[in-house]
This record gives sequence, C-alpha cells and structure tokens, in this order.
Amino acid sequence: MTSLHDLSALEQAAAIRSGSTCALDLVDHYAERIERLDASVGAFVTRTLDAARAQAKEADAAVAAGDDLPPLHGVPIGIKDLNLTAGVRTRLGSPVFGDFVPPLSDFVVDKLCAAGTVSLGKTNTPEFGLPCYTEPEGLAPARTPWDLSRSAGGSSGGAAAAVAAGLLPFAQGSDGGGSIRIPASVCGLFGLKPARGRISAGPIVGDISGLATNGPLTRTVRDAAAMLDAMAGPMPGDPHWAPPPAQTFLSACEQEPGRLRVGRYRDNGLLGYGLHPEVLAAYESATALLSELGHDVEDVAAPFDPGLLPSFETVWSVSAAGVPVDPAREPELRPLTRWLRERGRATSATQYTGALSAMQLAARRAVTATAAYDVVLTPTLAQLPAPLGWFQDAGGPREEFDRMVAWTPFTAPYNTSGQPAVNVPLHSTPDGLPVGVMLVGRPADELTLLRLSASLEQARPWRDRHPAMW
Repeated sequence: MTSLHDLSALEQAAAIRSGSTCALDLVDHYAERIERLDASVGAFVTRTLDAARAQAKEADAAVAAGDDLPPLHGVPIGIKDLNLTAGVRTRLGSPVFGDFVPPLSDFVVDKLCAAGTVSLGKTNTPEFGLPCYTEPEGLAPARTPWDLSRSAGGSSGGAAAAVAAGLLPFAQGSDGGGSIRIPASVCGLFGLKPARGRISAGPIVGDISGLATNGPLTRTVRDAAAMLDAMAGPMPGDPHWAPPPAQTFLSACEQEPGRLRVGRYRDNGLLGYGLHPEVLAAYESATALLSELGHDVEDVAAPFDPGLLPSFETVWSVSAAGVPVDPAREPELRPLTRWLRERGRATSATQYTGALSAMQLAARRAVTATAAYDVVLTPTLAQLPAPLGWFQDAGGPREEFDRMVAWTPFTAPYNTSGQPAVNVPLHSTPDGLPVGVMLVGRPADELTLLRLSASLEQARPWRDRHPAMW
C-alpha cells in the first residue's frame, strides 16, 4: 500500500490540488515520522511543526476556496540551518549561534515559501558549512539512512538524511565545494548544484568568491527541476546572475536530450586514497548506460590542474574568517574552524585577490578545455560513505582538511567554474551503499543536465530504492 511519503513532491502537490490528501495530513504524516526516526539519522536541529500545521491549514483553506495555487502548494520542505529564516532559530551549525533568531529570511527561503512549500524546520549542518561531513558540536551527527554508522556527508547532510529517510519529500541545500552533491551521493539522492548566479544569495550574504549557491536535494529529477523553478532568479542589486532559461526547468524533463557528446575523466591529481573499486564500477556503469542511450562518450584530460587547490584553500579560509564571531567565544569553535579562521585572518588582501584571480583563470581554462562536450562525467566522490568520526580521526586540522580533499576531489573545482553539476544515484554496492556519479553541464546550461538526468532515471529508475527504515 502506498504511503504519503512514497509520493514524490510533485505527486503530493497534485494530490493536494485534487483533494485526495491535504497539506495538514502531509505535515502530520511527516511529523510522526520525524518523531519516530529522526533520532537515528540526525536530520533536524530545529522543528517548526506548530507553525507548519498553521500554514498547512491556511493552504487547505485556499484549496477549498478555489484560489489560484502556487506550484508546490502545501508540500513540506526543510531549510538548511545555514539559511536565514525569519523568527526561527538559525544556528549556522555552531553553538556560538545557538540563540540566534534572524529578523529576516534569505531571498531563496522567501521564494520557496511563495511557491507554496511548508517548512517543517531547519536541517542539520556542520559549523558554518565548512566541512564535507555533518557532525556539529553538541548535536547529533547526520547519518546516511543506508548505514547508520556512516556520515550523511555535508554540509547539507541533514537535508539529505531527511529526504533519504522519508522525513521530507525534498529539501533545500547549499553547495560551496560540493555540499549538495556529496550528501546526495552518500544518501542515494539526486542533488543539483545550479549555475553561478542562477539563485540569489541575497539579501545579506555577499558573493565575492562566487563559490556557493543554493539548490535542491530530491528523490526524482522532476522534483529537483520544480524546486529550481521555484528558487531561481536574481533579487534586485545582485552582482551577477545567470541568463534566464528558454523554458521552465520542469518542462525540460519531458524532452529527450538528443545525442550528446560526453567527456569523462576519473583522475584529477588529487586522489590521495585512489578510487574505491565500487566508485570505479559506478563510473564505468554510468559510461555504459550513456553509450547504450546513444551518447558519444570519450576520455578527456582532467581540465583542472591540482595547483588550483592552494588558491581554493585561501579563499575558503578567508570565507571562514568572515563569519562574525564574538572574540570571547572563539574558543568554542571547532578546531578545524579555528584553524581555517586563523589562516584567513593571516591572509593579506594581495594574497586573497591573487587567489581569486588564479581561480578565475583556472575556470576559464577548464571551461575552454571541455567546450566541445555537452556534458562531463566524473565520479562524485573518490570513496564510499565515510564512517562517523573518520575525518576528525585524521589528526590535526591540516590532516583533517587533507582527508576531506582526498575523499571529495571532484566537486569543488566546479564551484570555481560556476558550471551546473548534478549527482545521479545510479549505483549501489552489493551491501546497498549508494554511490553516485557527477554530470557537469556547460555554463548556465541546467536544461541539458536535466534532460539527460531524466532520461537516465527513466532507463534505470532509482526512486523506489529505499533504506530499511523507509
């Protein structure tokens, strides 16, 4: 028998419109699952269920009145704890912000609300979103529902854990170095990092480096496209934005991609631990499927030089130092955070602008090197989902950061280039661990990625693969 959480987000929106279910029933259904299962997966850090029920009642009244309804009317969602939500505690993954209640919301949060979604709370994230795993101080770690001894990844780990465990139909995440694609891979989800400028970072967050963007974590490609339609667009005064698409992102999912030229590579000089055999199997299996579907797949040289890493580290450190923290509370921060902030404060303006320029030069070269290809294929991660505590066990912060780079060497370069990229959950190990592959599109071309991803999903469906707790 189909349960409400078996439905995709778009199916839930259609059910609300048709009257076969209502928004309040959905909120109550997920609230019961969160109460029963969230202690196991660590998806939420703040629940707003009373507010969600009130909002759901208003949504149901709008249906009864025959009002014009937004596209995702009444569908539950979670907001990452890095994103400001007016009147709701937003910890930024840190005890230093444990009592912070912002007076306004991020533009993307307001856009999701305007699209009709109903937030059930804030999802777990590591301190300031800096690590690629989600184990914040004083709070439960986010675990992949496929193996509760392993991390859900990060920094959108709580968002991914919630969707994979059936605690939400979809969730908002953000990605500055892989933070959507990483947890999507280890939790068996479709995760989309949109093109630079596709979604506004306003009204508070600056966009100096251009690394970070918001995006969707979903079980289906169509749900991700619908979320992107809801989130996309600049706010007045944004420094730059992606050109508007020629059609809706959701409509692209109904179209065949045509015969595409796909470049692939699996070594970019940062593989400190090599590739796990199951990661290689996922990569080769995706290659075979693309070829079966009629696409031309060719090996290419990695377009990014490993020398990009020091520049990325410099920019990452300065961004960490930019978070406003009371100096008296600095000792409460995690060792990795303190180390990055110290490095950032020790960086001169000349060093920082030099690092930004080096990243931009690397991005131009990489985009030029792969310009002949419609899509680029790589692994998403180099290894399987990591055991809880594995990154901290590396030793000091330097060793921890190096371990993170070696575990996820493929994602961050495409934050420097600003190209759209997705994790596609095509593969699982024999014992059921998800292993994703990454597809990268041309600049500002999410439409081709969505067409291709939808065809892959049709050829090898994944939405009904669930962990045991489902």
